[in-house]
Amino acid sequence: MTRTIRLWGFAAAALVFVLDQAIKLVVTGPLQLDYNGAVMEILPIFNLRFVANIGVSLGLLQANSDTSRWLLVALTAAIAIGVTIWMLREKVRADVIALGMVLGGALGNILDRVRLGYVVDYADLHFGAWKPFLVFNLGDAAITIGVLILLGRALVARDKPKAPRASVENSNA
Repeated sequence: MTRTIRLWGFAAAALVFVLDQAIKLVVTGPLQLDYNGAVMEILPIFNLRFVANIGVSLGLLQANSDTSRWLLVALTAAIAIGVTIWMLREKVRADVIALGMVLGGALGNILDRVRLGYVVDYADLHFGAWKPFLVFNLGDAAITIGVLILLGRALVARDKPKAPRASVENSNA
């Protein structure tokens, strides 16, 4: 049973990783959105737009040098290893799948940073002039959704420990 649950996590990680890399390949390859400033409208609220992200979430921890780039790779790899260990120990399928989503997204972004020196972001969600998010990618979305699932389950749906059974007292009263 535990092995099957782990397979769900690794399948989620693989799916996120492959889809993320495939979309990045299409955006920078056939669509040629890289570096030319082109924007492709998919929906009135969603565009494809290439951004070479040298930082992490919200532009934090900018990797402006080779040293900072490799330190960022090492940091995110350490986090991915921690997520993998957690996933291997976890026994609840929903949590394992959520951890797999986080792992797949992290691995996709790590591969970009190793190969290219930056992470390819392309998803531009907007509502008129209001942009609630920076440009992101499928891996970023999977990480966010996975973390939200874990938080939601931890706060609301986590299995509660069973209360100890009251012992029956033999009384001659």
